[in-house]
Amino acid sequence: MPATAYALLAIALWTTLASLGTALSHLPPFLLTGVALVIGSVPSWPLVARDRRAWKVPPRTLALGIYGLFGYHFLLFIALRHAPPVEANLVNYLWPLLMVVLAPVLLPGVSLRPLHVVAGLLGFAGAAAAILGASGGATAAGNTRGYWGFLPALASAFVWASYSLGTKRVAAFPTSAIGLFGLVSGVLSLGCHAVLEPSVALSARDVVLLALCGLGPLGAAFFAWDMALKRGDARQIGILSYITPLGSTALLLLVTGRPLTWTIVLAAWLIVSAAVMGTRAR
Repeated sequence: MPATAYALLAIALWTTLASLGTALSHLPPFLLTGVALVIGSVPSWPLVARDRRAWKVPPRTLALGIYGLFGYHFLLFIALRHAPPVEANLVNYLWPLLMVVLAPVLLPGVSLRPLHVVAGLLGFAGAAAAILGASGGATAAGNTRGYWGFLPALASAFVWASYSLGTKRVAAFPTSAIGLFGLVSGVLSLGCHAVLEPSVALSARDVVLLALCGLGPLGAAFFAWDMALKRGDARQIGILSYITPLGSTALLLLVTGRPLTWTIVLAAWLIVSAAVMGTRAR
């Protein structure tokens, strides 16, 4: 199976994440993150049963995996419940751009060129358009929670970008180790849920959606993405990732029943254009 096919599979699964997170927004975020990540780790369990080395990674690599999987999804689910989901999802998808901007900071031998700066300005202009487009509705409703809800959305973008770059700074690890990252992160999240959040009863619909979330965007997508990066050109695969915010936002509009506004179109265009420009500037 070619690298492009693995990348497109991961992208297709990731487009459903924001919609599933919105549908499950009534659940405590630690519970949602924990259950989904544990379920997502299940496909790698048979590999460990046959060979324990499938999950053998240095502590530094494990810590990076927990930072990426646990930190990113927890922040994203927080953003989706405290900010308008479509705009929060667009801000979250600044991560392809942040990967380019942060590369000179985190990776040796990589420099920041003028085109990177232009791309950065375009990307943050897109984020501003998303926030300003949502602020009118929040103000009219007398609800200011939507403003601070964009902060965890931006933080989630930073976490995923820095995690992705960080994997290039650690020793190579097998794709099966993604299951370990998910399992440890999920157990950690469930522990936080037990201590910090009220217990809730899951409906049959919740169980089905959690299973879909875990097996899809929080499970198979990670394994497919890792295989794509290991088999193909990371620059070409990275460009494909810019399909994700468009597909994710379109699906969110369909699920939430919101009309397509000019601010959403502008934000999507600016963010995707900035990310493509940033990649071409390498």
